[in-house]
Formats: sequence, C-alpha cells, structure tokens
Amino acid sequence: MANEDLIYRLTTAVYNRLGGAADEQTVEQLVTELYRTVEPFLGSNGTSYSSFQSFPTSSTTAAETREGSAERMIISVFGVDHPGIVAGVSQILAAADCSIVDINQTVVQGKFAMVIIANTARARESAAELKERLRREGEQLGVRIYAQREDLFNAMHRI
Repeated sequence: MANEDLIYRLTTAVYNRLGGAADEQTVEQLVTELYRTVEPFLGSNGTSYSSFQSFPTSSTTAAETREGSAERMIISVFGVDHPGIVAGVSQILAAADCSIVDINQTVVQGKFAMVIIANTARARESAAELKERLRREGEQLGVRIYAQREDLFNAMHRI
C-alpha cells in the first residue's frame, strides 16, 4: 500500500473514531504515531518512514509528490485585507528558520486570502509549536491562519 493510501486510511479511521470533537493537532499526532508504529511491518514494497519524512527531490515519484512531505507545511490565511499580513506571517516563518517554497495571495473585494507552502525541514520548533505561533499571529493581525503538514493535508482532503 502506498504511503498516501495508508495515511488516508489512518486519518479516516482517526476522524471516524474521534468524531466532530477531533482537533487537527490531535489527529495529526495520532496519524503520525500510528504510521510510525506500523512502518516496520510494511514490507519491501518501497514504503518506508524515511521516504514519508523526506523532502521531495528530483528522484521523487509522482505518487510521493501527491502524497506530500512531513517537512512541508500548508499555511492558509483569510481575513479582511490590510497592510502587514504577508509580513507578519513571513516573519514567523523566518524566525523559525523555515523557507517559503511557494506563495499565492489575492484580494477580492477587500477580502484577503493567501496560501503558503513552507519548508519546515530546518525548523527550530515542532509543527505544533509553529502552528500555535501562526494562530496567535493571526489573532493579532485580525485574520485566521490555518497550518497543517503537507502530507496530512493531502491525505485529509481526499476524505
């Protein structure tokens, strides 16, 4: 079974078990823990935790690219447009030693929307800590900031 399928099945099972009360951080931690637990038993079909954790390289397969990386984060920002939003989010990432891989932002009738893909491989803090810092920055900026590891984001959006 490919990593993407396994992560999808684990994520679905966790959400089904926890129901609507499941918060994103809890699901992410449980799916990661479950994957690490079953990984030694996956066999020799090319599925391994090291490929699950690695940042895509030129030798990355199309399936691995679709599945995403545990070392990248998808960050979504929504709110009323005003100066400083991009700077505020970028400063958090820079302080954590994360680089921006891709960024897209738009303003539609005064409403601001932005999606950032950040490389967190060298991050000085855990994904959970970084997500919390981004959430707090969003409160200060008057916008909503959602962040999730790319591999879990991709798996969860197949549900």
